Amino acid sequence: MTDTKHFETHYINGRWIAATRPRQLPVHDSSTEAVMATVPEGTSAEATQAVLAARAAFPGWSALSVEERCAYIDKIVEGLKARRDEMATAIAREVGMPLKLANMIQVGGPIYNWGNAAKVARAFAWEKQVGNSLVVREPIGVAGCITPWNFPLNQITLKVAPALAAGCTVVLKPSEIAPVNALILTEIIHAAGLPPGVFNLVNGLGPEVGEVLATHPEVDMVSFTGSTRAGKRVGELASQTVKRVALELGGKSASVILPGADLAAAVKGTISACMLNSGQTCSAHTRMLVHESQFEAAKALAKEAIAKFSIGPSLADGTKLGPLVSAAQRDRVLGFIAGAVAEGAELVAGSADKPAGFEAGYYVQPSVLAIQEHHTVAKEEIFGPVLVMLAYKDESDALRIANDSIYGLGGGVWGKDDADAIRVARQLRTGQVDINGAPFNSNAPFGGYKQSGNGREGGVYGLEEFLEYKAIQLKA
Repeated sequence: MTDTKHFETHYINGRWIAATRPRQLPVHDSSTEAVMATVPEGTSAEATQAVLAARAAFPGWSALSVEERCAYIDKIVEGLKARRDEMATAIAREVGMPLKLANMIQVGGPIYNWGNAAKVARAFAWEKQVGNSLVVREPIGVAGCITPWNFPLNQITLKVAPALAAGCTVVLKPSEIAPVNALILTEIIHAAGLPPGVFNLVNGLGPEVGEVLATHPEVDMVSFTGSTRAGKRVGELASQTVKRVALELGGKSASVILPGADLAAAVKGTISACMLNSGQTCSAHTRMLVHESQFEAAKALAKEAIAKFSIGPSLADGTKLGPLVSAAQRDRVLGFIAGAVAEGAELVAGSADKPAGFEAGYYVQPSVLAIQEHHTVAKEEIFGPVLVMLAYKDESDALRIANDSIYGLGGGVWGKDDADAIRVARQLRTGQVDINGAPFNSNAPFGGYKQSGNGREGGVYGLEEFLEYKAIQLKA
């Protein structure tokens, strides 16, 4: 595919507004490296214009009934369903996830989550009598949403959908690396007929557009998903106006395989949890902890399992693992693999070199490293198709290693039964733990401990992030 689409507008106050700066940001097809689209590099003035439009729209939008707001969300769901294939193709090209998976996860998930935001809001208890007080939940105000490239539409959805359902107005800055899906979504939102200013989109770079959202006094809350480094900057800036800040940041999640577990199932499940989206998942299970008596057997199983992850273009049939999102990301991941080998790690499977036969595209061979705790990759988030394996002596040692991280986002425990695994899971300092390969639950709270962030997304927990408490005291 050689077509290049040039987007030249932002979406502010219910209208497509011509960008004031001529500079365009290229969007690359991760499988071919070709420029598939360009978007405008927004300015701080355009971001400010969007914030003021959102502020002006807030009184009217927040005054609508929950049912009226959710009726708009229902229209957005129908619009997403109508353009599902187009959206899936755009994300497969931008991000690199194989098309079939992109359709199911990158688009199917957001369709569910948009609808679920309305379902949760309709069932939510907006008022509660507590003694002589009426406790009311109200929208926090204008929400600035800054979203990443790895699950671009879903991370937009987990912020924008509950914010709108709550009665907030929104300014969105999507990732400049994968913004096409956000523009398609904005077309769908525009067609749904939301009042002007309720939803706004400004493309651009974090240091300019993102910093306006983090600093502007008319933004009441900023919700950010991305790197821990950038999240610290958002929190620092937002503190100057005492905004509410929700951060969903990095991870280095441990999959702890207890001696009584089904080792083959545990290794296979851990690798699947690590390799989703070519490892570009903040909650990916990237550290596999195995008892020292089973370590060699686990290495053999890992080598066998990883061989089944065939790499290829995201739009090609049969591809199990697509490319990474960018040249910078590919080179970073390859550097981590090479650095680990130089430090003495064992390369169980994969390579620190570009895969043969893929001259174009941002490909990395899925890799497994057997490492020691002092190796760099034991602590650093790689964000690619790389699993590291660590041996432990006993259960207390496994818990020590698993919790020895600045992060605490995801994780897993594999045991002889659920009770055995849950007992260990309760001792992990992390936001969510999968037991014996249990599936993800979109209604459970998603978020992290420690430097993986604060706040939660998903279900009622995600809605509550965008609400304030008000206590109205009543005479007895």
